[in-house]
Amino acid sequence: MDFKIKFRGLFKVIITFSLILGLSSFTIDEKPHLKIFEIITFEEFEQMMNQKSDKLRVFNFWATWCAPCVKEMPYFEKVAADDAEIELIFISMDDGRKPERVTNFIEKRNVKAPVYLLNDVDYNKWIDKISEDWSGAIPATLFIKSDGSKVFHEGEVNESELKALIAGIK
Repeated sequence: MDFKIKFRGLFKVIITFSLILGLSSFTIDEKPHLKIFEIITFEEFEQMMNQKSDKLRVFNFWATWCAPCVKEMPYFEKVAADDAEIELIFISMDDGRKPERVTNFIEKRNVKAPVYLLNDVDYNKWIDKISEDWSGAIPATLFIKSDGSKVFHEGEVNESELKALIAGIK
């Protein structure tokens, strides 16, 4: 009887811990090791932005409801797949209260690059930290070179424009 009580207590701890971990990231059921996306705060995004890298980091701000964003995403993925010196990261501006919209989009569109949902709706508090030139419109892209310098682009790009933009940054 004492064993059953201890086992139930341990089981509750394991289930609670699993649920807590599950709230911040989602996985595809068939491939539990593959993280679809993670919900992050702006402070967590800042840490990502400030990490050192030998690659050109490309942070593309988008949303599932933004037609120009959706249109340009395949261009970003193709350019990043063709250039090993590029690290592409998609930053979703969707509503953090409805993460299933993003997971459904990622699965339907077979998005390969990491996706983070920025769950901080007070844009006025942090938008200038990305770029003082950003009006807040999406799509928008922040390029961070290996030396830490930043280049910001607001607006939709096609594949050739993206390649030219990257070539100018490198």
